[in-house]
Amino acid sequence: MATTKQAQVKTAPKKKAPAEEYFYAVGRRKTATAQVRLFVDEKAAEPGVVVNERAGSEYFPTTQLQNIFMAPFRVLGAMGYRVTLLVRGGGVHGQADAARLAIARAFVKLDAANRALLKANGLLVRDSREVERKKPGLKKARRSPQWSKR
Repeated sequence: MATTKQAQVKTAPKKKAPAEEYFYAVGRRKTATAQVRLFVDEKAAEPGVVVNERAGSEYFPTTQLQNIFMAPFRVLGAMGYRVTLLVRGGGVHGQADAARLAIARAFVKLDAANRALLKANGLLVRDSREVERKKPGLKKARRSPQWSKR
């Protein structure tokens, strides 16, 4: 009886595409966190924004939310950039504010001259307000139960 051995074929590991250069920053608001990668793309006529692997206008559907996170682009008049955002936690408004801060910080890393203009428009300020925790014996953070005489 002849036994046959099957040859084990080893494949070479797939090579990753050459990594593009990007500028990374993090923004936070309430309990939301946004991580941004800002790619320089000269061919882009307008900023391409991808949020959690979806189009930016799809993830933030209202024009108010879109205006919030696109503010750094308007202030700098910046075109020719691609942005990928990873946002987690909080609600959509907090996520939009976190994304705005992250994008502004990435533009500062791109060019330190952007800092003065972004700071003058209040885009580099971290809004630190968060929800106060509920205390024991109270109905909410500060709301006490209704007092009754008897």
